[in-house]
Amino acid sequence: MPPKSKPDTSGLDKLKKDLAAGRPGQLYVFHGEETYLRDHYLGRLREAVLTGGLGEFNRHDIAARDMSPHALEEAVDCLPMIAERTLVEVADFDLFKAEEKDREEYARILSGLPDYCCLVLLYDVLEYKPDARTKLAQTVKAHGTAVNFARQSSRELADWVRRHFKAQGKEIDLRLCEELIFLCGDLMHSLQQEVGKIAAYARGDRITRADIEAVATPQLSAVVFRIADAIGEKNFDKAAATLGELYQMQKSPYEIMGAFGKQMRQLYSARLALDGRKNAAWVSQLWGMRYPADRLMVSARRFSLPWCRNAVIRCAQTDLAMKSTGQDARELMTTLLLELANTA
Repeated sequence: MPPKSKPDTSGLDKLKKDLAAGRPGQLYVFHGEETYLRDHYLGRLREAVLTGGLGEFNRHDIAARDMSPHALEEAVDCLPMIAERTLVEVADFDLFKAEEKDREEYARILSGLPDYCCLVLLYDVLEYKPDARTKLAQTVKAHGTAVNFARQSSRELADWVRRHFKAQGKEIDLRLCEELIFLCGDLMHSLQQEVGKIAAYARGDRITRADIEAVATPQLSAVVFRIADAIGEKNFDKAAATLGELYQMQKSPYEIMGAFGKQMRQLYSARLALDGRKNAAWVSQLWGMRYPADRLMVSARRFSLPWCRNAVIRCAQTDLAMKSTGQDARELMTTLLLELANTA
C-alpha cells in the first residue's frame, strides 16, 4: 500500500483569499469530510454575497430532485434585488452523472455565469468525483474553484480545540488535546460537542485527563485500541470487559470485527515498520492517520511479527465465519480475543 497523499488545500486557500478581499468568485464546488469547516465557510460566503436588507431574497436554493439545465439557468439569470449579487446553491446533485445532453448544457451555463451571480455546488452526502476527461470537468476547473474541506492535521485540530476551551474559560495542554482527538475522532463537529461537555463538567480552570474520561464519548477505533493493548498485556479479562463496553454502546459484533481487523492490520504494518527501521510518521502517512502513530508503534513493540501476521489472518477468518457459517457472532468474537491473548 503506497503512502496516502496529502489533501489538496489550494481551493480552500483561494476561497480564504476571495473572502478576505471581499470579492467572492462566481463558481465554487464545496466537498469533503469536514462538514463543520464547510458549513463555517458557507456561512461566511453567504454573508459576503447576500448583503443589504433583502439579502435572503437574493439566495436561490435548488434541491437535487429539482435540478435541470432549465432550473439552473433560471436561477442564475435572476437579477439581484437592491443588492449587487445573488447566491445560487445546488445541494447534492452529481453533475457528472447527468445525461450527455444535459452535461453539455451545464457546461454552457457554467462557462457563462454573469458577474452578479455566485454559484455553489454543494456535495454533502454525495462524493465529488469529477471525470477530468469530460468537457464539463474542464469547464468547472477553468471557471470555478473546487474547495476540498478535508480533515485537519493533528496540530491544527489541537490548536483549534485549545482555542475553543479557552473561549469557555478553560486551559488544556497539547498532549491532552491529542489524546482527546485520538479518543473522540478528528471531525470538528464531534469535537465541538465533546469540548462543550468537558468544559461544562470540569470544575477547575485546567482540563485534566479525569475530566475527559468522565464525560467524553470514545469512538469505536479508540476502544478497539484498548482491546489490542489488553491483548498485548495478555489480560483477556480486560479485553473481554472492554468488548462488553462496546456491546453496551450498541455496537454490533460485525462492526466491532471490522474495526478490530483494521486495528490488527495497522499493528502488523507498525511491526513491519519497526523491523524495517521506519518511524511513526511513515506509518501515519501510510494509513492517512490524522493523529501521531506513536501509540501504535509502542503497542506494536509488544508483539512479534509472526503473531501480527497470524492475527491478521485469524481476523479475516473470523469475519468470514461470522458472515457465512451462521455461528453466534459474539461467541466467535470472544473466542478470537481469547485465542489472541493466549498466544500474544
